Amino acid sequence: MAMPGRSREVESSQEGVHPRLDSLLKRHIDSEWSQPLHAPSVAAFRLLESIMDGRSEQVILDSGCGTGESTRLMAEAMPDCIVVGVDKSSARLARTGATSFPHREGNAIWLRAELASFWRLALEAGWHLQRHYLLYPNPWPKPGALQRRWHAHPVFPDMLRLGGRLEMRCNWEPYALEFAVAASRLLGVHVRPRQLAGQAAGPKAAARDPCLSPFERKYRNSGHRLYSVVVSCDSSAVK
Repeated sequence: MAMPGRSREVESSQEGVHPRLDSLLKRHIDSEWSQPLHAPSVAAFRLLESIMDGRSEQVILDSGCGTGESTRLMAEAMPDCIVVGVDKSSARLARTGATSFPHREGNAIWLRAELASFWRLALEAGWHLQRHYLLYPNPWPKPGALQRRWHAHPVFPDMLRLGGRLEMRCNWEPYALEFAVAASRLLGVHVRPRQLAGQAAGPKAAARDPCLSPFERKYRNSGHRLYSVVVSCDSSAVK
């Protein structure tokens, strides 16, 4: 039982990379995904475009931004870029202090949208990201939920086609391994996850891997092993 204020580690009967991942990736490569776009997300994206001053370059995307703290941190660290935080939860986004979306503060913008539709819309609009962060997505740890994981979802090739430096962080090693395998397969490169330095490694080591979100801080303080997968996405190379 987890102690009060501490986060449970991911529990699963799965160890290592799911045996069905490769067949799913082949299916996504061989056939274009044609599911209809989420209508409210389409409307939200159009509003977002109207407040971006026509800029689709020097954009940093914080996908699944939750409460928006990570978006603010990125915007402060990279003032020459527009940082867009997207989440589907109005309750989480409300903790940014905004009451309607899209909401802009300086070079940070928050939007409520469904990510699979948002990524496709951004790709259709010609976006090419400078950086893309996917911080602690739902791991869907039950083996039967593989297709709910982003790297096994039909939208994954489009996510990679948005380009830029993509970083995914998680607290479950099989998810990190799978994400690296999927990115390697679709981009034709060799990608490997790395373990982030925790407090036990000492303050200097931990400072090299600063916490980017409240979830990450909670997981690190709970003693979880944290993983990062960094991918340089050349959209022209995506299969």
